[in-house]
Amino acid sequence: MRTLCSSTLIGEFFIIGFAGLVAMKDPDLTTSTVWTVCGIAMFLSILLCGAVTRPAGVALGWALQIALVASGFFVPMMFIIGVLFAGLWWASVHYGRKVDEAKARFAAQAGAS
Repeated sequence: MRTLCSSTLIGEFFIIGFAGLVAMKDPDLTTSTVWTVCGIAMFLSILLCGAVTRPAGVALGWALQIALVASGFFVPMMFIIGVLFAGLWWASVHYGRKVDEAKARFAAQAGAS
């Protein structure tokens, strides 16, 4: 699960940075506000790569997905990109757990033989 989820989070790191560049063109937002929010979100996406296997890691990942979709209020294209990444996050968690379970079964079978 860690590999799939981390790959999604690294992709989000770049998407958040690109969204920050687009958000800078909004006259209602200051550059410092945009980069403070984007910087925190980018830092969290990297931090979550290491925390994804901990109990709260997946929940924090979902919180980041919600924030990514909500950023569409400032950069409208992020509604679409945020939903796509939320789908990727779901797939990463769902199929990552299945892969982990299959690895555990395989290891148990190999150990029993």
